Amino acid sequence: MLVTLNDLLIKAKAENYAVPATNIDNEHNLRAAVEAAEEMNSPLILNVTPQANPDLEFFGPIAAKMARRSSAKLCLNLDHGRDFKSCLLGIRSGFTNIMIDRSTLPYADNVREVKEMVRICHELGLTVEAELGHVGMGVQYDVDGDQALTDVEEAKAFIEETGADALAVAIGTAHGAYKGTPRIRFELLHKLRDAVPVPLVLHGGSGTGEENLRRCTREGINKLNLSNDLKKAAIENLTNRDLSGNTVYQLYPLLAEGFKNKIKYYIELCGCQGK
Repeated sequence: MLVTLNDLLIKAKAENYAVPATNIDNEHNLRAAVEAAEEMNSPLILNVTPQANPDLEFFGPIAAKMARRSSAKLCLNLDHGRDFKSCLLGIRSGFTNIMIDRSTLPYADNVREVKEMVRICHELGLTVEAELGHVGMGVQYDVDGDQALTDVEEAKAFIEETGADALAVAIGTAHGAYKGTPRIRFELLHKLRDAVPVPLVLHGGSGTGEENLRRCTREGINKLNLSNDLKKAAIENLTNRDLSGNTVYQLYPLLAEGFKNKIKYYIELCGCQGK
């Protein structure tokens, strides 16, 4: 079943759990993600970034069709739409949520551009995720881990001004593999949870650590973005096998199996199994 972000996250916020948002970029890991959700009787968010799969008009309808015929509730999310063209292309390509990322812009510019995307998407029955503060890169975590954290009062005002349906916040995570130890600001998360009326999103979940993520998904985060960990699990499931003989022809199934099993692990961690 293809649904919007609100169809998943309003319930998650009310019942205090999170929904994994898994980055996909081809048919194999798309099918693996859908199967994981069905086998765990869980909602799931399918993330597609224009950077990883630039042919949105081709891949978007494939993912949307697969989601529609699934027994699981699935949201198709355009992740990190960094310009209006990508966001509008996502709408045209069947995405039910648009994550418009203007987090590197000054506050007023972020508000203006997100507000316009919200107006367009809400007219079409779609939802919008925005980002305030800026989640940087794990490879330069010694710098990015302490910069551009989300301000609580700004976050509250931002949602009032834009009408966005979910807000990605910067509380100490980073995208990709960490160079250093993640430092999650749980006190900041609690303040944001209490001040901001919409579901909160955590980008950069991979490598953050099981204990940190379990706390995040029980203490205010309702959408957990994952990519690096899933791809590493897919590769490990392949390279740990004996690939002699005809096993080599199981290349894509083995990658998909590792990808799916890691998603199922995160579904359990987020507390959304059976939801």
